[in-house]
Amino acid sequence: MNALDRKILAALENDGRLTVTELAEQVGLSLSPCHRRVRALEESGVIRGYRAELDPAALGLDFSSLVFVTLKDSKSVPAFEEAVAQLDNVIQAQRLFGDPDYLLQVVVRDLPAYQRLYDEHLTRLPGVLRMTSTLVMKHVVTNRPLTSAME
Repeated sequence: MNALDRKILAALENDGRLTVTELAEQVGLSLSPCHRRVRALEESGVIRGYRAELDPAALGLDFSSLVFVTLKDSKSVPAFEEAVAQLDNVIQAQRLFGDPDYLLQVVVRDLPAYQRLYDEHLTRLPGVLRMTSTLVMKHVVTNRPLTSAME
């Protein structure tokens, strides 16, 4: 990957709806070479897809929580991961080194909705030894472009 590929990625991270013509103009390439580079970035898996970035608050999902999960043992990992993947309100789940074992990011409408999710689903996840939640006060950095980290 060279500087031109990084320029293409930065432009697409900023606006994934750019046409190839607009993209080529922004990065200083002619149409065909730009299209070939984008297709190569897609085929190599660097570009995984395109989607709209949605505002949780505008969708009524004003309540966000981070949930730290420690499992009883490593045998619980597959069942836990399969079960947590089925929970639509868990928008991110990361396995961690050390304790806790997992960090879940959860969004719901409000506190009563979170309590229901917690009581009816989160506490029933397989293999859980301990679960701790903390409420998100404010989102300071969200969806920062990865190309910023490459520089």
